[in-house]
Amino acid sequence: MTRRVRKAVFPVAGLGTRFLPATKLVAKEMLPVVDKPLIQYAVEEAFAAGIEYCMFITGRGKAVLVDHFDSAPELEAMLRDRGKQEPLAELLGGRPKAGTILATRQQAPLGLGHAVSCARAFTDDEPFAVILPDDLILSDRPCLSQLIDVWSEHGGNVIAVEEVDRSRTANYGILDVAADDGRVARAQGLVEKPQPDVAPSRLAIIGRYVLDPKVMRALESTAPGAGGEIQLTDAIRATLPDVAIHGLRFDGMRFDCGDKVGFIEANLAFALERPDIRPRLVQSLKATVAALEAEEDRTGMAQRTSTAVDAAS
Repeated sequence: MTRRVRKAVFPVAGLGTRFLPATKLVAKEMLPVVDKPLIQYAVEEAFAAGIEYCMFITGRGKAVLVDHFDSAPELEAMLRDRGKQEPLAELLGGRPKAGTILATRQQAPLGLGHAVSCARAFTDDEPFAVILPDDLILSDRPCLSQLIDVWSEHGGNVIAVEEVDRSRTANYGILDVAADDGRVARAQGLVEKPQPDVAPSRLAIIGRYVLDPKVMRALESTAPGAGGEIQLTDAIRATLPDVAIHGLRFDGMRFDCGDKVGFIEANLAFALERPDIRPRLVQSLKATVAALEAEEDRTGMAQRTSTAVDAAS
């Protein structure tokens, strides 16, 4: 078995119903954060972490995800002819080498575990990464690189985690922690979407994984779990005790871009990282905040006046 993580799986078959009507005809992974689609951020993170091949697990209407990484001869020629070197460089810089992006269909929405299992021929008994583009991470060093470092040291399965409020555990897979040094937690189990009163911890699984090939074999016999779907967490848990599970508190800020507020927050955060955008955006945000505070002051004054009039009468 190779001791390098060369392949990454991208489950991208979801319908994006929380963003309708925007996602009626546009794949949710093509929604832009500033000026780049979510799927491009995810692929760039993978390649920056040393991944050589990416497999998209798609569904109907998702061919655009593969098309996005193809050449665009007419557009490229137009940009060259008009001397638009900067956008041309951006366009060409986001295009991977030929043969590094592959795709297959999930065909039925049977859960994350089922989506990952569709890549079994691709992973070919090697350790592999899984990246969920909905989880966009702003960090100095790619989150996946951080996971691969921990995998190189400990082996087994390595999962990105972050602490969540106990009231939100039912939205995540949660680690059952056996040992914890404050950065890496060793898990004795995983629980998919537990209610707050029975959640074993507040360490929630985020959409980055480096997985042992035994997980792919476990998926072959994993029965439907929470929500009637085949859960990836169930297959990872099934590899215990043969394969250790470690949760990494990664360095960086994660944005849930499957959520409208999270998506807006991501746009603001990534825009503020851009020197060409930051000055005008900061000015605009300050003006917006000032207007909101003024409106709150006017509303508060009106309420106080109304209360005084009622008291006087």
